[in-house]
Amino acid sequence: MRFDTVIIGGGLSSLVCGIRLQKAGRKCLIVSSGQNALHFSSGTFGLLSRLPDGTPVDRPLKAMEELPSGHPYSKIGIDAVRSYLAQVPPFFKDCGIELYHGADEEANGYRMTPSGSLKPAWFSLTDNTLNSSADVRFEGKALIVNFAGFLDFNTSFVAAGFEKRGASCRIETVRHPAVERLRVNPSEMRSVNIARVMDREDNWKQFVNLVKEKMHGEEMVILPEVFGFGNPSVMLWICEMIPAKVIFVGTMPPSVPGMRAQLLLKKAFEEAGGTFLPGDEAVSAEVEDGRISCIRTANLGKVRLESDCFVLASGNLFGKGLVTTPERVYEPVFGLDVEYPSDRTLWYDSDFSSRQEYLGFGVRTDSSFRALRGGEVVPNLFVIGSELAGCNTLAEGSGAMVAILSALKVSDQILQ
Repeated sequence: MRFDTVIIGGGLSSLVCGIRLQKAGRKCLIVSSGQNALHFSSGTFGLLSRLPDGTPVDRPLKAMEELPSGHPYSKIGIDAVRSYLAQVPPFFKDCGIELYHGADEEANGYRMTPSGSLKPAWFSLTDNTLNSSADVRFEGKALIVNFAGFLDFNTSFVAAGFEKRGASCRIETVRHPAVERLRVNPSEMRSVNIARVMDREDNWKQFVNLVKEKMHGEEMVILPEVFGFGNPSVMLWICEMIPAKVIFVGTMPPSVPGMRAQLLLKKAFEEAGGTFLPGDEAVSAEVEDGRISCIRTANLGKVRLESDCFVLASGNLFGKGLVTTPERVYEPVFGLDVEYPSDRTLWYDSDFSSRQEYLGFGVRTDSSFRALRGGEVVPNLFVIGSELAGCNTLAEGSGAMVAILSALKVSDQILQ
């Protein structure tokens, strides 16, 4: 089978790249092995919250001037980063996903996490409340409501986070008949299962009425992000029906807004004519005259997937895009050059909360994100997303936007 572009990986960067190319008239194939980081996403997209040395960042575009030359943002260029950032909201809106940025166009916004802390973000889905400052205050009384038996929304942590910033919190649980049926099997009491139940109009309206019965003059009502899986407008309707400011706070994974975004992006790719190959993975490639001529997958066996261009976006160690042994780290499909310390003691820190260097391992590329193999550029193989060397996206809080911006940059280069 032949395509104009074959993309390995089914996550955020793969889908953005595939949609951009497919809408421009290129025949694309995405090979996806399964779950990706979007399933664990908070519903916000971080641009940059810390420099490589750990310095906190409030104004990412200004801070990018201090990034090393090998960082993906440095390779894209600050002017191009600004241009792409302006393209992101309309791109996602065309896919049925509404994004918004905070009040200050140059600064990070801050969302409340399930642990009760504030985390920087650049763009947010409408599910989240993006605050303008890490010093935000929540004055007044707040009612935190959870479903009885739902353990992935820790109301005590959430209450501590809001009370630290001025709120006076009260916690209540509600017993919704449709959700109570999920409790027969404890494994079914997860955010996505509740969200599917809450997609029914009669169910979410009944939940709103239960919340209103629990209210005693609170100015704020804080709810878990378990609504709008099939239709994000449900979030807006809930806000309209509850007589207080409604704040949605993320739950422990899986993430309802993240999974919804993944489904909408996949739908946009397929509606544009793209081919999405789920539950499969690339296992080998053929190289002719320094170029990739084809790949083979686990499920298709001997079938050659041929293309003019290939894009690797299989997600670093998380997505098995990189593989480790006690002695080395390697890229298993193309045999590409991987950047990592030769001293294994430098791969990790025994303090779990510290920066973990192994999360920054990645494939080496030239300034145009073309992969290096044996020190030589592979002209028709590009790398995007967290598989790129030069950044530690988790430590820097840059994972989502490195994925999106590198995908836009590479898709433009392919089209040119």
